[in-house]
Amino acid sequence: MTTTNWISVMMARDLRALRRELEAYPNERDIWRVQPGISNSAGNLALHLAGNLQHFIGTVLSGTAYVRDRDAEFNRRDLPRAELLREIDAAIAAVALLPRVSDAELSKTFPQPVGGVTLATGDFLMHLAAHFTWHLGQVDYHRRLFTGEAAPIRAVLPSELASAQPVPKA
Repeated sequence: MTTTNWISVMMARDLRALRRELEAYPNERDIWRVQPGISNSAGNLALHLAGNLQHFIGTVLSGTAYVRDRDAEFNRRDLPRAELLREIDAAIAAVALLPRVSDAELSKTFPQPVGGVTLATGDFLMHLAAHFTWHLGQVDYHRRLFTGEAAPIRAVLPSELASAQPVPKA
């Protein structure tokens, strides 16, 4: 299995976890709530995460026609949950294209500067994965804060990774 396949599987797992987080809000309106000191709702974080992957993996690395509107990711409000889930599904489709990137390409410069720097494609993909998981944790915390539901949704399960095999019973 190639490195990009591993990264793709991990990102798809995390996108499915984001989907479960949004589905776990009993009241859809709570997805868009914010408290003082918290500038992003779970809905805005979901739009940002889906847009980020659709842009950098879909458009930049794979040549899809997705056009990102980063400002809208943080400024849109009150979209139906179904629309957020469609964006997540589109991001899952984008990360499925990642195995087209060869391991040899990971050491090459990412095709566009990011944050005012150039960096290797492999470094940037690992950054995207870490960035995603950081925001996924924020969504989980947001859900618990606004719903009062402390139960975890088992977001990042190792059993969903490509190499996961059940341990034989003794």
